[in-house]
Amino acid sequence: MEHFFSMVWNDILSFDLQKAFSATMMLFVSVDIIGAIPIVLSIKDSGKKIENRKISLWTLIMLLAFLFIGEPMLNFFGVDINSFALAGSIVLFVLAVEMLFGIQVFRDDESGGSNSTIVPLVFPLFAGAASFTALLTMRSSGVPYIALVFAILVNVVLIWLMLKFVTPFERLMGKGGIFILRKFFGVILLALSIKFFIDNMLIIIDLFRVQHE
Repeated sequence: MEHFFSMVWNDILSFDLQKAFSATMMLFVSVDIIGAIPIVLSIKDSGKKIENRKISLWTLIMLLAFLFIGEPMLNFFGVDINSFALAGSIVLFVLAVEMLFGIQVFRDDESGGSNSTIVPLVFPLFAGAASFTALLTMRSSGVPYIALVFAILVNVVLIWLMLKFVTPFERLMGKGGIFILRKFFGVILLALSIKFFIDNMLIIIDLFRVQHE
């Protein structure tokens, strides 16, 4: 535990704005805030209640919790972070394909009752497989905790802004503009997922080679 807090403190002291920005963009395309706009509008049109603050708060709690306990949880199950990141890069790849080709994989638009705070908006839409995978994949690539916390905070603020201004934003961008933005970020996520796959595959191959020499 002392080592963990020491590592976090060192991260704070060596805060790198470029790494924080890169982590923010990676998490942004993984959460797919732009792609969530049609889903949010659909939920609103169906008469279900959307509580902006509560959704943002629960998303923040879940992402931070997974960031700090995700790796120990994997260790408990005997899974190393590079293997998880390799599998995670495939999840990110599938999400990118979903964004580019309109294939529905991760989302479930159905929610019981009139309140859509937790399901499906917090989980699995904003804090789900793709965002969890992105966080641990970036950790395995050496991105500091402080950069990831910064990325989470920025994205939660963006989620709150999207929920609050989703209707005027749709009018401003139009359905065509939202469609183009989602495809653009899909291409970025596709490239990032391939990079993470190659990086972690090389690490696993090197470890396997060392163990069998």
